[in-house]
Amino acid sequence: MRLLRAVLVSIGLTLSVAGLIVAQDDPDRTLQGGQTTIFNDTPNAFSFHTPGLSREQRLLFFVGNSFFNQNWVTAPSSTEARDGLGPLFNSRSCAGCHFKDGRGRPPEFDGEAPTGYLVRLKIPERTLSGAYLGDPNYGGQFQTDALERIAAEGDLRITYVELPGQYADGTPYSLRQPIVTLENLNYGDLDPEMTFSPRVANQMIGLGLLEAVPEETLLALADPTDADGDGISGRPNWVWDAYNNRRAMGRFGWKANQPHLLQQVASAFNGDLGITTGLLPLQNCTAVQADCTAAIHGGMPEISDDDLLKVVLYAQTLAVPAQRNADDPLVQRGRVLFVEAQCSTCHVETLTTGIHPEVPALSHQTIHAYTDLLLHDMGEGLADGSPDFEATGREWRTPPLWGIGLIETVNGHTYFLHDGRARNLAEAILWHGGEGAASAEAFRTMSADDRAALLALLESF
Repeated sequence: MRLLRAVLVSIGLTLSVAGLIVAQDDPDRTLQGGQTTIFNDTPNAFSFHTPGLSREQRLLFFVGNSFFNQNWVTAPSSTEARDGLGPLFNSRSCAGCHFKDGRGRPPEFDGEAPTGYLVRLKIPERTLSGAYLGDPNYGGQFQTDALERIAAEGDLRITYVELPGQYADGTPYSLRQPIVTLENLNYGDLDPEMTFSPRVANQMIGLGLLEAVPEETLLALADPTDADGDGISGRPNWVWDAYNNRRAMGRFGWKANQPHLLQQVASAFNGDLGITTGLLPLQNCTAVQADCTAAIHGGMPEISDDDLLKVVLYAQTLAVPAQRNADDPLVQRGRVLFVEAQCSTCHVETLTTGIHPEVPALSHQTIHAYTDLLLHDMGEGLADGSPDFEATGREWRTPPLWGIGLIETVNGHTYFLHDGRARNLAEAILWHGGEGAASAEAFRTMSADDRAALLALLESF
């Protein structure tokens, strides 16, 4: 882990220095990833590396790509570098959730296996680090798949209730409220105080750029007491950095519960694939899952530190495609409405990166991610009732909007929000409550032409 420590220490040091860097305005918003932007709107648009990588980094990117996309197998195996799957898991590969480095979705029909959709479990007890404990019998994540001769934890089922509504001009719409149930439980009852939070896998682009935004920049955007009285009070989620053994600002995940990509990637290996790492060396088996505990593992850890870092580099350097149709008058009208409806208060258009210690190409970039990476109360309609470090059951991190106009092209669907309940971008806006309620109401009361303009802007990202 010596190399990992060097990486994390260097991040902590250089990002604080980076706060002194003065942002330069970028007149060309189409370059959403700054000078690292690529121009591609094909089904492979999310799978290209950042321009400007060194030759060695390009080679590591392609190796990381193979670890990300290829299936892991049961240990022992002749492919020792890729064995150790499970015993309990949600997917056999990272790409199983992030198909083409894109976005997962909820099952589309009863009985369909989840693809990039999982359920987190929590009870109202915390560790010394501030993390909430998982269910005593099922742990922190419900795993619907397992190795042979080991029982999966059970099945999940989603049904929907349609909630009719109406735009101010009389046009009807309907939102679908998901009802998630965990069934055919194989390891006893769930804790009576357990809360669960369904999540879809998010697109992977631009993560290294977000990692390089100085903490001071994000703290300057926070307004936890709503001192300016605009009804919006973003705040950071302070989480536990397991590597540096200290409290840190969260910036990745639907509730910003991961402080950096190393921990994000290691957590995904552990929770989603059942692969141990040097950072998270324990199998995700609970005390009642004896077969899971006794299963043959694929080494200690199951992915080496060097290979883990290749996957981290891969996640850091997936490039952001350029905005499309920026000169279209409809898109330009949409940008005006985006600001007028206060969407841009949380979906902050422009950020500037500091120094990225491992990937110089990501440093000093003016980016247009449309996020503040802060937590916001999104109202009872979107609440999961499941806290995560300092995030309440009503709070969610502002998700970046770059790439959302390409989800249908890359992933063949248009399911949005944390659990994929929104069937299109209009429904995603209308679900906004709490601090986003005024923006949703502004959209609901727009004319049909203005609604089309705002959606055209989002589809151009």
